Amino acid sequence: MNKLSLIVAISENNAIGKDNKLLWHLPADLKHFKEITTGHPILMGRKTYDSIGRPLPNRRNIVITRSASLEIPNVEVVNNLEDAISLCAKENEVFIIGGAEIYKHALELTNRIYLTTVHQTYEADAFFPELKMNEWKEVFNEYHPADEKNSVAYTFSTLERI
Repeated sequence: MNKLSLIVAISENNAIGKDNKLLWHLPADLKHFKEITTGHPILMGRKTYDSIGRPLPNRRNIVITRSASLEIPNVEVVNNLEDAISLCAKENEVFIIGGAEIYKHALELTNRIYLTTVHQTYEADAFFPELKMNEWKEVFNEYHPADEKNSVAYTFSTLERI
């Protein structure tokens, strides 16, 4: 595998979800996510899969769960992050798409982060781990003000491990 990438949308207080749901509705971010991940494997925890509710099209969906008996149609199910990564050995770029526990375990293995920062704070029960910014270099940054479709301002950025 050439690149293990992480893709995440976080608020200014690192919140990513509450009650297994997203905290905001940003169609532009959903489109951005689809454009970046289509054609690539996506690795996620079971709760993230449950929140999506179905395999995402045009992507190889791999769910990580502690449950040894879980079977999901059209999804590969593994019991740990290492097994999920090893399934993708021949892939060019593989995406970690959540949730909080998977992000925490995958962060040290990640080469690139596609980060959407939502410019607001939220009450949440799931948070993205604090980044050590001395380990990352921002290679892309694009600010977007709130508009008629996206109720809050946000920034797309890409970070590469130094």
